[in-house]
Amino acid sequence: MATLKQFEEALRAQGMNMALAILEKMRKEEKKTRSIAPARRVSGRKMTPELARKILELHSTTDMTQQEIAFQLGINQGRVNEVIKRGKWLTEDSQSEEAQARDKAKARMKRMQSEDTPIPRKQPVAAGVEEAPKKPRAKSASPAQLSIDDFLKVSDD
Repeated sequence: MATLKQFEEALRAQGMNMALAILEKMRKEEKKTRSIAPARRVSGRKMTPELARKILELHSTTDMTQQEIAFQLGINQGRVNEVIKRGKWLTEDSQSEEAQARDKAKARMKRMQSEDTPIPRKQPVAAGVEEAPKKPRAKSASPAQLSIDDFLKVSDD
């Protein structure tokens, strides 16, 4: 399939100036009516069991995609996927993984607002362990293994 630019070049090569003039006129008309649509923004809406049930209802009764459902309800498409695929947020369980993560994040944010210093996250295991100074390796008693010292001794003699 030819691009518009290739089509225009072919018209020029054939000397079809009238067709080029019509094409240019159509371009100008199209530019007048062209508008820049604002980006679709999703406001953060709290996930509730009612909202999760509404997602499942829309999913089962309509042919809407997950993205369309998310946009209609004002939530993230990833949340729609989690509800449909794994049944998250269908119950108001305070011990669920999502609820615990949410509560930890809220507590962390509250502490951050009350203090001016950032709250450190969990330290990696390797970072918390102090390394002992490395001991020099004992020389192997095996005469079959040569080292650089063996060559230096021979050259000094």
